[in-house]
Amino acid sequence: MQFKNHLFIALGFITLILAIVGIFIPLLPTTPFLLLSAALFFRGSQKLYDWLINHKIFGTYIRNFREYKAIPLSTKVFAVSALWAMILSTAFIVFDRWLIRGILISIAIGVTIHILHYKTLREEKQG
Repeated sequence: MQFKNHLFIALGFITLILAIVGIFIPLLPTTPFLLLSAALFFRGSQKLYDWLINHKIFGTYIRNFREYKAIPLSTKVFAVSALWAMILSTAFIVFDRWLIRGILISIAIGVTIHILHYKTLREEKQG
């Protein structure tokens, strides 16, 4: 295997880890990191690409987004709720400066708009 393939595989795992972290930390986007992981695995290892695309959880994210360019309602609700819970608790428990609170709330507004601008995937279409 060539150095280039090893590099693509390593970067694929890094972006996959970021995607997994993004499930729990709303400021990290899960789906874009999964799509990037799939692209990197595709260039580095057909076996890893097939594993990711056919994965019980991750594969569904990738297939739904590629096919429909949409996010399931339950994912939107969870992501936006978790985002605001974390941002507000951080802004008002951790920080006492209004400037930092304003920046955090501005980020939350931007991420919320970004999530909500995608179509909502109906249950009957989900993979």
